[in-house]
Amino acid sequence: MVGTNWGLVMPKKAKELGPLHVKRLRHPGKGGNVNYSVGGVDGLQLQVTPTNARSWLLRTMVAGKRRNIGLGSYPTVSLAQAREAARETREQVRKGIDPVEWKRQGRAELAAQQARQLTFAAAMEQFLEVKLKEFKNEKHRKQWRASLDTYAVPIIGSKPVAEITVQDVLSVLNPIWTTKTETASRLRGRIEGVMAWSTVKGHRDGDNPARWRGNLDAVLPKPGKVATVKHHPALALKDATEWFSDLRNRQGVAARALEFLALTAARSGEVRGATWDEIDLERKLWIIPAERMKARREHRVPMVEEAIVLLQKLPKIGNSPFVFPAVRGGPLSDMALSACMRRINATRDGGFLDPRSGRPAVPHGLRSTFRDWAAEQTDYPPEMAEIALAHTVGSEVERAYRRTDLVEKRRSMLGKWAEYLDRGARPSTGNRKKNAIK
Repeated sequence: MVGTNWGLVMPKKAKELGPLHVKRLRHPGKGGNVNYSVGGVDGLQLQVTPTNARSWLLRTMVAGKRRNIGLGSYPTVSLAQAREAARETREQVRKGIDPVEWKRQGRAELAAQQARQLTFAAAMEQFLEVKLKEFKNEKHRKQWRASLDTYAVPIIGSKPVAEITVQDVLSVLNPIWTTKTETASRLRGRIEGVMAWSTVKGHRDGDNPARWRGNLDAVLPKPGKVATVKHHPALALKDATEWFSDLRNRQGVAARALEFLALTAARSGEVRGATWDEIDLERKLWIIPAERMKARREHRVPMVEEAIVLLQKLPKIGNSPFVFPAVRGGPLSDMALSACMRRINATRDGGFLDPRSGRPAVPHGLRSTFRDWAAEQTDYPPEMAEIALAHTVGSEVERAYRRTDLVEKRRSMLGKWAEYLDRGARPSTGNRKKNAIK
């Protein structure tokens, strides 16, 4: 019957407060947070903390559970805005939408959208911040950055990594693929690294557009087919004695470093960076730590008598730790050895030329001269010369089972090499020792 009271208690409707009343609401001074119902929308409350910080809450039921849903802080969100937000939230609940989960998904989508707006230039910087720590050599760090800055950034630097396609990568590589093939090939790998980092970090998805196999190899010719590898010009084997005789009669730290390089078949950077704590004169060993080696493995160099005498007669410069220091105590520059080589070339009519390319020999080419000598003038196994040059020999399994670096056999080989270089220039071994440093 209409109007009959069945004992039901109707929920008390909150009085609708105005903006001025809401502004005056304060914490009573005791207890924790206090909630004031402001009316206008069922469940809308103003929460006040003991410090009188205020924020909006909507108390409602979601999927059978009581929820307190935050609607923002007061007065940043006004009373009118809070009521509008409360109405929208209640409408979502009516439609079966969880407002909290809906907001969480919205924030996640926004974050994903922002992440996918990261440009190639910005991704490159973040990638290099980590990647460049792998390199001990400052030259390698500069090469990585320079190639990307020079060729990639001007073309795709401002483009989001999420939008970069194979065609974009080709627009970077095509102009230099056949003219600067080695640079282009390395650049491709570096772009691939930036894109792989971007995928792992959630800035893009899908295939890597800079991948070679099954991707760019279908549209670009293989690097080896379009570019001939340019080897460092080497000293002709027949000219080695004449060249070495000239070198022995030259003064200066660079000349001695170049002589030591020739006697040990080492790389220029290994010689220029050599420190006295790497030298064991008693055991006649030069032990180059892994971080200074191209292959990142420790390399033991057996030193022959000529190399020992050379080291013993070197002058010390202040407290410099370097065996072949520059004037100010730091390591020699690469140009110092190259300049010494050019001066030797200048004293001979026509210079000392590479027999294959006809170009003037350079310090690094001495390693090729040593390799030619070992192959043509000796019966030493090829792998022994490769180990002497600190090249990787054999498969990974073979290297794991090889228990020795053949240091004493290599000492014998380098001794024969020193004799070959010095033949005709000194009448005897004794004289070689006596006159090793000029």
